[in-house]
Amino acid sequence: MKPEKRKTANRLYVFAFVVMAFTGFGQMPLYNRYYLSDVPGMGWTSNYALTHVIHYLGAIFLLAFFAYKILDYFLARTKDYRLTGAAYARIALLSGIVVTGILRVIKNLPDVSFSPGFTLFFDVAHLGFMMTYLMCALVFFISRRGWIAL
Repeated sequence: MKPEKRKTANRLYVFAFVVMAFTGFGQMPLYNRYYLSDVPGMGWTSNYALTHVIHYLGAIFLLAFFAYKILDYFLARTKDYRLTGAAYARIALLSGIVVTGILRVIKNLPDVSFSPGFTLFFDVAHLGFMMTYLMCALVFFISRRGWIAL
């Protein structure tokens, strides 16, 4: 992938992830509880249904983006670069986020019922994977550990 296309893809990825994190925390009643929704222009943050739809749309975008990047890596693979250790750590955490997110979507289907303990487990796991990913992404950003090494 050309450097300018890679930069655009990286910006889209970061923007989508910020939206996902913001709307994900909006699924918990944090924004209304801590008066963020009282800030002018932020009233929509207390609307659970709206943040839910935005979160699902963001998930669709990110899953499509991941599929594109995976196909791009394997189909157009050159020996010019390789994945770094930081990339493998990110992939593992993203896999956990995706799997627990899919379980959360399945839980929300009308005819599906999970036990309360299992539901709590993957809800907490989803949040845990996300928080760990955000912390790792920050550490990797500060230490300049990218996804690929040339």
